Amino acid sequence: MKVEYIDHMGSDLSVVNAARVSFDKESSWEHVLVSESDPDLFNGDVTCSKLRDSDAKLIQYLASHGHWSPFAHVTVSMRWKAPIFVARQLVKHQVGLSWNEVSRRYVKTEPELWWPEKWRKAAENVKQGSSDEEFSKIFAENLTRCAEKCVDAYIDLVDNGCCPEQARMVLPLNVLTEWVWTGSLYAWARVYNQRTDPTAQQETRQLVLTLDDICGKLYPVSWKALTKGE
Repeated sequence: MKVEYIDHMGSDLSVVNAARVSFDKESSWEHVLVSESDPDLFNGDVTCSKLRDSDAKLIQYLASHGHWSPFAHVTVSMRWKAPIFVARQLVKHQVGLSWNEVSRRYVKTEPELWWPEKWRKAAENVKQGSSDEEFSKIFAENLTRCAEKCVDAYIDLVDNGCCPEQARMVLPLNVLTEWVWTGSLYAWARVYNQRTDPTAQQETRQLVLTLDDICGKLYPVSWKALTKGE
């Protein structure tokens, strides 16, 4: 499973100015002197640009008071790769996001299977989710053989002339799929906050944590404000 950055639009300053336009105002970067004695800031130039303190406070205010629209003016595109059962959890997030996925109506390459490092037992105190206790490896071995037979059946169907759009229905849900996913920063923060909750599926949570690295670097002030720095 992985998430790869493709492209983005805007910055923390874009969020600020989307909000300040309400008062017909516009802010700009603050340019500060940088020396080699500041290794965390030094980038080879004599100055660097940073968000003004007043603008950072504005972003905090917007996030804490539910003013979501300024955060919808910056977007990020990423390419995701995950098993189908994880992808189907994530595709439920639709608002502010656009999703285009590899289609096995057109693609008939050999499917790639994903396996967990550890199979988990069901949790006794909830209707969904899992415990930290490991599930029997004997069952896991049987399931592995079952899934591999499904892939073999798919390959046989395609090789013998069955149309890919029907052959795909024999594939298991741990087949890896890929999609391009683009959305506003506010939408990404909503995905992150919901899918990193302790009650979320562990595999989904593991994948979504990648957003912290991507969005957190692109929009450090806004992302921290929207996700409460978690």
